[in-house]
Amino acid sequence: MEKLRAAGMFGGDAIPLSGSLAKRYNECLGLLGVTPTELPHFTIDGMGWSPEIALEKGDNFYLNTGAANVNAILISPDQKGKAVYMPSHSFDRDVMQAIFGAYERQIKDITKDSAIIAHLDQHIDAFFEPFDLLRYDRIEVRFMLLHDLGRKQQEQQELITVFNTKNNFIDREVHHKLLQSAQAYGDLRNRRLALDPLTLEVGSFYTRAFEGVFVLKEFITPILVFEDDTIYKKAIDDTLHDVLLYHVGHRELLDTLVRHLIVEPDLEHALKSERYMRIRNHLFAHSLSDTAHSLRDILHSELLFKKYLNELDPVIQKKINGVELFLQKQKLNKTIKPDEFVDMQYYKSLHKPHSSLELEEQDLVWKLMAIIMPNDPLHLFWYNKEQFYQDFLTWDPAYQDWVIEMVIANSKKQNYDT
Repeated sequence: MEKLRAAGMFGGDAIPLSGSLAKRYNECLGLLGVTPTELPHFTIDGMGWSPEIALEKGDNFYLNTGAANVNAILISPDQKGKAVYMPSHSFDRDVMQAIFGAYERQIKDITKDSAIIAHLDQHIDAFFEPFDLLRYDRIEVRFMLLHDLGRKQQEQQELITVFNTKNNFIDREVHHKLLQSAQAYGDLRNRRLALDPLTLEVGSFYTRAFEGVFVLKEFITPILVFEDDTIYKKAIDDTLHDVLLYHVGHRELLDTLVRHLIVEPDLEHALKSERYMRIRNHLFAHSLSDTAHSLRDILHSELLFKKYLNELDPVIQKKINGVELFLQKQKLNKTIKPDEFVDMQYYKSLHKPHSSLELEEQDLVWKLMAIIMPNDPLHLFWYNKEQFYQDFLTWDPAYQDWVIEMVIANSKKQNYDT
């Protein structure tokens, strides 16, 4: 993973905490009912999640109150725009952007000497079955200030009102209470501490609840797509809900997504895309062994690519170049079908979100496609980082180098047709 760290692709966006900031963080954990960390220093992401503390506790979701209740800790204004490493939902980063969009100045003010807990409340105390996810249509983000600073501000203001009433300015008890409050919490009179709840609408989304479920509910018929086969098999016993159920490994899933105008195949367009080249290179690289040149050099050289392609078994050659072969043959015979020339794994990988979808919906569908067919290393990094990090460790070192260069080259693009 040191290669990824050096390239800024692992932990590069993290914020280091120690000293008083680490102490405040521990106090926030206490408010959440979580045992404080014993680590003297650690890092956090945009939601306040720490990989070091998760490792210490053996729990990636130590900030959450069950699968249905997600929390974030805001300890620094530097968390604005930072990556969310372990999101519980596909929309978590958007929620954090909304919070900073509404309250950036207040967050800067509060985190000078305090911290904020943001609770993403969908008014469902707990998920009992996957169909509960269909009720998840809006969330209310509510805020709690460390040391109850908002209430302390109100108490100070009330004391000041008393102080300014009649002759109370000579009352020693009032003086003492004001000094006590100022020494403990500072002068709160002009601080921006009010954070009213935010209400946000939720459309289709992905959640890690029930071991990972895609909730596609804004299409012809609601669809639940499960990552866990055991939970899927339990869900199909339900006969009360009008919803389509699939496991990510089902062959018929992609056909259903096409019929519901969620994804679409467009091989001719795909052939001209960088995504096609990445998928081709990925499948090609994993077909090679014992090469005289490094995979990085082979993938950077058209001549070397052709040399090693022609040394492969003809069946594998056809698999690598199946799309080109199909499109050439189709010009002569419109009746031929893709599966006569294009490997099905390849064919599925070249589907894309339907052009009618909004950008947020496209983002969600790209995430689903990165799980169904993880053959594009760039999209795997963008949309399924956990799987990317696992796969990265199994790749040839030279291929690792090529992937790192490719991801860095595309780091500022991330448009949805790349």
